[in-house]
Amino acid sequence: MDTQSRWAQGVDIRQPSSARVYDVHLGGSHNFQVDRDLAEQAAAMMPTLPAVLRANRSFLRRAVQHLAELGVRQFLDLGSGIPTVGNVHEIAQRVDPRCRVVYVDRDLVAVEHSRAILRGNDGAVAIRADFRDVDEVLGDEQVRSVLDFDQPVAVLFFAVLHFVPDSDDPAGIVARYADALSSGSYVAISHAGSDGAESRAQASSLYNDRIGGFFLRSHATVSAMFGDLELIEPGVVDLLEWRPDPGEKRSGEPLVTGPGGVGRKP
Repeated sequence: MDTQSRWAQGVDIRQPSSARVYDVHLGGSHNFQVDRDLAEQAAAMMPTLPAVLRANRSFLRRAVQHLAELGVRQFLDLGSGIPTVGNVHEIAQRVDPRCRVVYVDRDLVAVEHSRAILRGNDGAVAIRADFRDVDEVLGDEQVRSVLDFDQPVAVLFFAVLHFVPDSDDPAGIVARYADALSSGSYVAISHAGSDGAESRAQASSLYNDRIGGFFLRSHATVSAMFGDLELIEPGVVDLLEWRPDPGEKRSGEPLVTGPGGVGRKP
């Protein structure tokens, strides 16, 4: 997607986007040359980066499927990014076609493409908003038309909170969403971890310089983001260790992906 298209109207194709760089690493096609250049530079600094991002995608699949199997029928995916195979609505609606999903992202390409693939699906919508503006998201008419906050909702923060600086209080953002949920709701978080090789910090610095904010955080800091929520087993762990598929084993050199977990509102 090197030239302006119907996905790109109103998009500055000279500025990389976190959603589109993620799309590059996952092998997607909804990105520009500037995104591919940044993805290549980051992968050169941290060769395990594509594997880490794939591990995050696998965590998304396992977490959403587990929550749907627990009976959750509503999902709010914040900072949802550009759709690829195995989106939240596909996973959840495979368990129960009645599942409803709202995708939220501020990237125009991500939102427009989401809307295109969701045509004909009455149980899923995509809105353009910054998830840090909690009141805007929760007060959006489309959000309210799809999700009933008097019933359990799973709020998903997959690989997005590491783009939020401490000055914006990421833990406070999570808490505000959690406060709006009914008992029996869930919050899922995956985050880039500060524990690991020096290459992780170098790649983070590159993202920070080019995209405008990327913040590695420790396991303890991410755990604290769950506040008073009850962590479900196995708690906050490396993404590869969160309810791995039966028979799945690690192979090769150990891969540190970052912390993630799921909490339940009592």
